[in-house]
Amino acid sequence: MLPFPINPVLKDLPVYQPGRPIEEVARELGLPAESIIKMASNENPLGPSRLALKAMRETLPKLNLYPDGSAFYLKQKLAAKLSLTPANLILGNGSNEVIELLGHLVLDYPESGTQHPASSSESASPITHHATRPEVIVSQYCFAVYPIVTALFGAELIEIPAKNFGHDLDAMLAAITPETRLIFVANPNNPTGTIVSNEQLSDFINAVPENILLALDEAYIEFMDSPLDLLPTIRAGQEKNLLLMRTFSKIYGLAGLRIGYGIGNPELITELEKIRQPFNINALAQAAALAALDDTAHVEKTRRVNSRGLKFLARAFRKLGLEFVKSAANFILVKVGDGQSVFTKMQKTGVIARPMAGYGLPEWIRISVGTPKQNARALTALAEALGKS
Repeated sequence: MLPFPINPVLKDLPVYQPGRPIEEVARELGLPAESIIKMASNENPLGPSRLALKAMRETLPKLNLYPDGSAFYLKQKLAAKLSLTPANLILGNGSNEVIELLGHLVLDYPESGTQHPASSSESASPITHHATRPEVIVSQYCFAVYPIVTALFGAELIEIPAKNFGHDLDAMLAAITPETRLIFVANPNNPTGTIVSNEQLSDFINAVPENILLALDEAYIEFMDSPLDLLPTIRAGQEKNLLLMRTFSKIYGLAGLRIGYGIGNPELITELEKIRQPFNINALAQAAALAALDDTAHVEKTRRVNSRGLKFLARAFRKLGLEFVKSAANFILVKVGDGQSVFTKMQKTGVIARPMAGYGLPEWIRISVGTPKQNARALTALAEALGKS
């Protein structure tokens, strides 16, 4: 026990459990690290863009200098690519940091009846707090960081039962109360890979009251075939309560550099910039992301490899008689009975998958899409673990 008082919300706050690193598994099993494949954390199996690697090498001699605190060039290029202005963008140390910034923005309120304006709209009434906790609405089987951030700020988590492993948007709307401050929707959803239709999502966005912040997590949007394009809404200055969250970790293969971003109305971004720590995006991350934006060939190859991999895994699961959730992302959820046991058996063969008990899915594992050879090896390991080889 620590000899000084700590924040009481930490008492029951869970610790996020990431996928196991290759080096740790290699040491534990006594296997060479190069013989192990990691298909647990939805990483790009092709690695980073060659352009990104070159840019990082060129940046190494200047690491004695602080990075550009405003990421000027990266914001300029990213804004141009999205046909936005830099004022529409907030950069984070991974999209996880952007999620935490939202907590600071709308959840860290005093609880003494203080009034806070709900919106710049004249028609919006102020929010009044009377010793009640702000509420955050999420879907069952949501990304683990949403509940962690909610708990960190002492807010109330409202978890809406999933519909076919995905979001029940109508039920989420029905759950809104005067205390609702923030709603998270991930499309595609992690860890289930599900999506909602463009029509449903558009209707949902229009139905969310303007005094509630809607965070739409689009970390896997580049893997979708026909996603709803909400950038015109951002360009038009509409939906001041909407923030889109994206990342360089997935399609661009830069997960190890931790760089994500939010897209929103300039007024919203200005408030988030007040909270953001200086120099939160390191120099290597800025250089790599800047170069990766030019490597469209790498992005398209990643999409092709992922699409073929999803089809391969789905066919293999059907042959094994396994239930799985159709995925629009770069991973797939499959029901294996005892998820922890299957994960352990696969790991002993040098294949790291992701057990899902922590997400309330103890009978399932999640397998990230790899290269064709990795996918085949993962299926062999899975069949052996299930006694179906």
